[in-house]
Amino acid sequence: MRQFPLEMHHVAPGRVVEWRLRSTAAEACGPDDEPGRRASFNQEKHFNVAEESRAADDPVASWIAVTFEVAGRLDEPALAQALLAFVQRHEVLRCAFRRLAGELACEPFDPAELALEAETVGAFETSGALRDFLVERFTRSIDTLSWPLFVMGAVLREDSATVYLAFDHIVCDGMSMPIVVHEVLTAYEALCRGEESGLPSAAPSYLDFADEQRRRYLSIDARDERLDYWKEFIARGGEFFPRFPLDLGVEPDRMYPIVNEASTLLDAAETEVYEKTCLAVGGKPFMGVLAAVAVCLREAGGPGVYRGLMPVSERGREGWGNSVGWFVNTMPIEFDASPGRDFAQVMAGVRAGFNEMISHIDVPFVRAWELLAPEEFAARSWPYPVNFFSYIDMRRCQGAGRHDEWRPSTHVWSARANGACSWFQRDAGGLHMNSLYVDTPAARRTMGDFQEALRLTVQQIARSGGFRRPVALTAPRRPERTPLDAAAGYGR
Repeated sequence: MRQFPLEMHHVAPGRVVEWRLRSTAAEACGPDDEPGRRASFNQEKHFNVAEESRAADDPVASWIAVTFEVAGRLDEPALAQALLAFVQRHEVLRCAFRRLAGELACEPFDPAELALEAETVGAFETSGALRDFLVERFTRSIDTLSWPLFVMGAVLREDSATVYLAFDHIVCDGMSMPIVVHEVLTAYEALCRGEESGLPSAAPSYLDFADEQRRRYLSIDARDERLDYWKEFIARGGEFFPRFPLDLGVEPDRMYPIVNEASTLLDAAETEVYEKTCLAVGGKPFMGVLAAVAVCLREAGGPGVYRGLMPVSERGREGWGNSVGWFVNTMPIEFDASPGRDFAQVMAGVRAGFNEMISHIDVPFVRAWELLAPEEFAARSWPYPVNFFSYIDMRRCQGAGRHDEWRPSTHVWSARANGACSWFQRDAGGLHMNSLYVDTPAARRTMGDFQEALRLTVQQIARSGGFRRPVALTAPRRPERTPLDAAAGYGR
């Protein structure tokens, strides 16, 4: 399971059916009701940005989508039942968000009040026309300020189907996507056999996670000692947000259309060797990738000390592993990648920096941002290009043993940005990279050089056990960037 632009996904044409979520109740709660639940820090900041952008007639837009395959002729009633059971199982998917007395209320509909209505959208004769429809459909339909906060549908053919779901970030994160695939298909297959779905009626709720987080951190102030790690990071760098160190050609206070690119860095065999190389020097594969990123940035003109933000999942701490929601904290990480340090030395720095970061993971990023950088917190976006690194090993996700059969893929999209973000995924097919960055001539040159240098660097590490030469300065440019191999075809 890998992440790449929806525009790169080859979905065979067919007849499109969608299932629209409806409530049999007029509203989640009456207009005079007091809020029963509060949104999380992540959700409230996301909603605030959407409100402020709408008021300024400068709306932001983004979505997270997942697609997967069903073999054989689709049983439409069974899939509809599986989709409804999935929505009923996760409380955050049943929520409507609204302002009440200045607070963002997060009010769930009762599961028994929900129903799905099937609608035939139409038949598409070509993959290109279908892909254009899906991109437009997700972009037009996903709206943070409107319920429901996701769309569900399928492309039906005589002998197969492609199922798709697209969500607003306010109800999920990237690690939610494997849960979607596993639960919907597990329930669907059981229903096709005439059995119950095989899943408990309710998962641990993200709303409970949000309540607990607010109880622990809403009352802290900037003097709280739990913010010391952030304060020390800021003192060393001079800013709350660590800057992306290469030239992207952006102007202050301006947002740009984005480039969304994906490619494979290492195939399956190379990735296995890469992992062994990382383990041999006391690190993990994600640490090796981060070490390679730091060296490539340095060789391209960045500083010797890597400073960046890294999202960290909070699912494993209290048993939220099978829950849908936005279980992500974003933390700063810092380590030495200066010239002359070999792979083992840089890896040791990554390991020490990561361990130090994890020991201070408790304080939510949004709360630290609000308390330590209040002027920047008031803005609708990060203030400048920020150094950002994300890594997920999809082989460890729920249902990964059947990913070769289900062929799931994740797709992210954003209308505009002012910097660059890169996500790395490892799956059974190897190590992959997806980058979103501003569409400027400088950014295209910078990111093209960086991505190719990174590819050569990780290949060198896999083949020779370390850094052998200043890759970013001597790496030849490829004549053409190749598209992802058959998109989600997994080697077919």
